[in-house]
Amino acid sequence: MHAERIVENLNRAHHELFGRDPAVCLIGEDLLDPYGGAFKVSRGLSTLFPERVLSAPISECAFTGMACGMALAGEKPIVEIMFGDFIGYAFDPLWNLAAKSVSMYGRRVPVHLLVRCTVGGNRGFGATHSQSPQKHLLGIPDLDLFEVNPFHDNVELLAELVERGNPVLLFENKTLYSRHCLREGDLDDLFAWRFIGPRREFAKICIEEPETPDAVVIAPGSVVFPALEAARRAFFDREIETVVLTPSQLHPFPLTPILDELARAKRILVVEEGIAGGSWAESVATAIYSRLWGRLENPVACLHSKSSIIPCARHLEERVLLQSGHIFEALIGESVRA
Repeated sequence: MHAERIVENLNRAHHELFGRDPAVCLIGEDLLDPYGGAFKVSRGLSTLFPERVLSAPISECAFTGMACGMALAGEKPIVEIMFGDFIGYAFDPLWNLAAKSVSMYGRRVPVHLLVRCTVGGNRGFGATHSQSPQKHLLGIPDLDLFEVNPFHDNVELLAELVERGNPVLLFENKTLYSRHCLREGDLDDLFAWRFIGPRREFAKICIEEPETPDAVVIAPGSVVFPALEAARRAFFDREIETVVLTPSQLHPFPLTPILDELARAKRILVVEEGIAGGSWAESVATAIYSRLWGRLENPVACLHSKSSIIPCARHLEERVLLQSGHIFEALIGESVRA
């Protein structure tokens, strides 16, 4: 049976939502067929549901604000931000309207708003189309953050997120779109994976189930692939057994399901493609310290991309963005890249 690519899985998730719930609509730039969005997630929707796919002018503030109003009126809009670098234009309606509306009227008001953001580099798209802006949306009350990965099914995920009642940001790393969705079980000739947590909050990938892992790497989204490459190299070169944990939810971060796993590890790494300084990785490390301070063997290491603009030239882009070699060096204890 053909394994879906992640872009196909996201597209099917939209089609199933539209077919099931007439309150769901999609708003963004260049969504109409035959184009179907910059990354083709919306392909076919405007043909089947022409009145519910709104191709908006180039104003993220305007169409995100419109979606906030629609959500307050009982609709369930999905907003596509073509490149996450432009999420700054939508910050005001997200921060000052969507998130606050959940609780500022004296009673809880459900806001069924899902904002999808394409993020990340490694495609040679340059400084304003390659960033990972997740950290700038952290910590806003009632604004939940999720990230697409190859393990969690987006059909189930989107169905949950549009009914959540809190506005949600869903980050989609553009390098994942062409990757295939992965089924629980054997990943390749070395790794296997399974879900852990009462709500399958994490995918756990490892060679076997070590009682005391040499390292645990928390790696969201597309960063799981360089993490696995580093874990493979560390095993064959140094016999280091690594467990990789990939969350679906970034914030609020569901730490409890992995506390025992982390407490047994000799080394913990939290990795992301964004840059340091109030980052997601640093917030996770702080949460780990607050729960496991007396049981950690080593400090929690946070790995990021360099604090720099992202060049277009691929060889220069690689020097800026987090790569598997940086994770490998941290696994074997040689260096930690801030």
